Amino acid sequence: MKYIDKRIKQSRTSIFKAIFPKTTNHHDTLFRGTALPLMDEVSVICAARFSRKNVVPINTDQIEYKKPFPLASIIELVGHFAKVGKTNFVVETYTYIEDMYCYCREKVVTGIFTFVAIGADKKPSSII
Repeated sequence: MKYIDKRIKQSRTSIFKAIFPKTTNHHDTLFRGTALPLMDEVSVICAARFSRKNVVPINTDQIEYKKPFPLASIIELVGHFAKVGKTNFVVETYTYIEDMYCYCREKVVTGIFTFVAIGADKKPSSII
């Protein structure tokens, strides 16, 4: 396995969260404004694990919500590399929901986050 492929595989990141009443709206579903920062968090962690450098987001794109996150759900946020350039890279995120009381699992949100690695001088830095 090539070195870059190994780094990509090792940087895959998952975060699990439970949907509790304090994070839901009057429909008993997760606030959308709560879901996006969680997706951002998993993408930043994935980016840092790959590059081991300071990274900054330069674009968030194609956030698609297929259905809401109901109360008493478990969500898994997954970040993985979709594209790697010299100084920038793209992390795709997927969010799955599971009912706490059955074995149902469904992908409900996807998003694309683009980052650039920066050096101490705050200028783009090579990641490869």
